[in-house]
Amino acid sequence: MNGPRARETVQKLWNASKSLQGGGVSYYEYVTELTYLLLLKMLEEVSRDGKKLEERLPADCRWDALKKLEGEARLVRYRALLLELGTRADINIPLVKQVFTDAKTSLTKATALTSLITTIDNVDWYAAEEDGLGDLYEGLLERTTSERKSKAGQYFTPRPLIDTIIGLVQPKAGETIQDPAAGTGGFLISAHRAILRDTDELTKISPAMGHFQRNNAYQGAELITGTHRLNTMNLLLHGIDQPIDCIDALTSDAEKFDRADLILTNPPFNKFAERVTRSDFVITAGAAKGPLPFVEHVVRGLKVGGRAAIVIPDNVLFEDNMGRDLRNWLMDLCDLHTILRLPTGIFYAQGVKTNVMFLTKKSEERIGATKQVWFYDLRAQMPNFGKTRTLTADDFAPFVKAYGSDPLGTAKRTDEGEAGRFRVFTREDIAKRNDNLDISWLRADEEVVEEGLTEPDDIAAAILGHLRAALEEIEAVADELAETEEVEA
Repeated sequence: MNGPRARETVQKLWNASKSLQGGGVSYYEYVTELTYLLLLKMLEEVSRDGKKLEERLPADCRWDALKKLEGEARLVRYRALLLELGTRADINIPLVKQVFTDAKTSLTKATALTSLITTIDNVDWYAAEEDGLGDLYEGLLERTTSERKSKAGQYFTPRPLIDTIIGLVQPKAGETIQDPAAGTGGFLISAHRAILRDTDELTKISPAMGHFQRNNAYQGAELITGTHRLNTMNLLLHGIDQPIDCIDALTSDAEKFDRADLILTNPPFNKFAERVTRSDFVITAGAAKGPLPFVEHVVRGLKVGGRAAIVIPDNVLFEDNMGRDLRNWLMDLCDLHTILRLPTGIFYAQGVKTNVMFLTKKSEERIGATKQVWFYDLRAQMPNFGKTRTLTADDFAPFVKAYGSDPLGTAKRTDEGEAGRFRVFTREDIAKRNDNLDISWLRADEEVVEEGLTEPDDIAAAILGHLRAALEEIEAVADELAETEEVEA
């Protein structure tokens, strides 16, 4: 969040959620509700080419028309309005239709709707637009993701981690940038911000490239309808006019993607019952949907010369059979130059262990592209991360310095030895480990770290994380046994 006024606005909007908790409205539902109402209000407030954006809406679908109604009549109209904004033929703003597709309210009392409308109307929208409407909305998303624990393996990526990755991979104007598991749009928005900074708000590039940047540069997928709605609003408020698709990247839906110059993603960590149905997949064809198939998607989705950063759970680094085949294939096609071992506790679940893989695609054929892999251990001997100690950009500063200035990871680097955090292992070293990339050398002191947790939520998350890790190990063994039985059969 930028500026005290923006933070104050977020706090006012957030405080309004407290009055709805007794009515059974969750934080996530509240932010979704705010998305509907904020978009209507912002269409009234924001102008393009001298005209209010709401002039492109029918008069009976505008903020003022809803506000004039009172009591139960307002709630009844609001319910109908959500449906109409997603379906009416005379609404010609595609992004509005995207936000309101299949929209429905969680509000059951007219007083709750009145409270929200009053709160939104009392915001200083001139100041809010000066501070950045996108920052305001993203502040709300940060608040709700910190309150809402992960579901179905969806872990929303901390902004300091996103911004660190973007700084390292250096997105450029004119590149096709993709996120196949886009969530609320953090990676795409951070990439867009970096490009705006580099091009002085797109003024240093041609009008044609500027149009490409706002309308065609960013591609992605988000399967969950509610999250996709938040994503659409977030992209819109940050000046990206082309919404991503509400599709499943592990199905034939992904055929619509162009080959990407840069892929940035934090796919779901869990495995699901559904199976991959991609005709172009070989390594993970028919596998349960989860992080391994997303890794195959990334490698196949990159142009030769393209680069990627992927947030993955530990099991992707050590899982045998399909996991090992995938890592071997990846290292043959790509230069897997850097792996960052992330601290635990940063994804709102203390026991969840994650990493970032940085790679450059070198070939469509297996050429043994990876010669060595650099590992940075930011997990061992680190502070307790959770509500009481949040992750910041400063935590990544030593890694950023060690990574170097080249986005492809070819800057001069120094192996810090067994006492340091940054070390290099050759492809031969890794092959001797059965292609296991789960490499650590510093004492973790994990039990000491968890003893320092004080927040009940953090303690509960640590227990849940260990249970999930144990379950993943059991599932991995079961998968290996099943694969062995298939081979023998």
